[in-house]
Amino acid sequence: MTDAGNLGGKAGRTLLFVHGRDFKPAPDTLMDLAISAMQAGVERDYPEFADDFNELDKRLAYYGDITGEFLIAQGRRYDETLDLGDRRNALIKLRSYERKKHFGISRYDRLPGKSALPEFAADVIVPVLGKLGLSKALINRVGPDIAEYWNPDSDFASRIRERVRASICLALDVGNDLMVLSHGTGCIVTYDVLWQLSHDPEYAEKYREKKIDVWLTAGAPLGDSMTAKRLFGADRSGVERYPVNILSWHNLSAEDDFVSHDDTVADDFRPMMKQKQVSCIRDYKVYNLAVRYGKSNPHSSLGYLVHPRTAQIIVEWLQNSPGLTALTEHP
Repeated sequence: MTDAGNLGGKAGRTLLFVHGRDFKPAPDTLMDLAISAMQAGVERDYPEFADDFNELDKRLAYYGDITGEFLIAQGRRYDETLDLGDRRNALIKLRSYERKKHFGISRYDRLPGKSALPEFAADVIVPVLGKLGLSKALINRVGPDIAEYWNPDSDFASRIRERVRASICLALDVGNDLMVLSHGTGCIVTYDVLWQLSHDPEYAEKYREKKIDVWLTAGAPLGDSMTAKRLFGADRSGVERYPVNILSWHNLSAEDDFVSHDDTVADDFRPMMKQKQVSCIRDYKVYNLAVRYGKSNPHSSLGYLVHPRTAQIIVEWLQNSPGLTALTEHP
């Protein structure tokens, strides 16, 4: 399945969500949760835009069946009923935060099970192991589907890219203004696909000049040096090194999110600005208040999707006015 639905839509605008790694529930269920989280953020902070958001054409680029099949073959187990229950409980709690100011450090520091150890591991241990040539072994253990994505002898990555590419191309073919919201390692897949549409002769002739209005990345590992070396175009130079089909790029990274431990992309992708391949690249440090299985989970997609910064970026795109009043707090 390449696209979970046109879930109704205001003509002219499409919002496409690209999920991340690991097991995922069925596409319709996953999309319902994602929409509910984004909707809660918009209704909380910009209620006058609730109807505009509800009328959007919303789509999902889904490849959870591919990752799930691989992980099961690796001996991993998945209880979808339990996962769904916990996701819904997490969203209920996130929706209970009724003000933007609730998404700050004081409330984050009170979350259960919060620990700086994952951030320390990402900032210190992984880079050191990488220099020793051992980080791949660590990734194999923690996220074998990530390692498989970079396995040149497997068709795993090409199958996933095909799903995401089909969803993006379908949205571009319609001709709507397009916002792509990618989470976690879904940001890697999206980047690779956007590079293909920019420079791969199989796709570039048709899609090179078609633009993504807004790319919002959340919990992205794109600033990580090991990831950067494996992105499509990393072996090229000049304009061919980067995608040319993004107008505005907004990047959210949560405190203690070990996946996005290198929490800025504007510095890593500065040549895109110098070469006029993108209008802006902006980084935002946020606090992800999601609690999964009784513990703080700063990488949770729901915590990113419901966040005030996400709501602001969506509403700015809806009204096509970058000058929308900024958040008074910079969580």
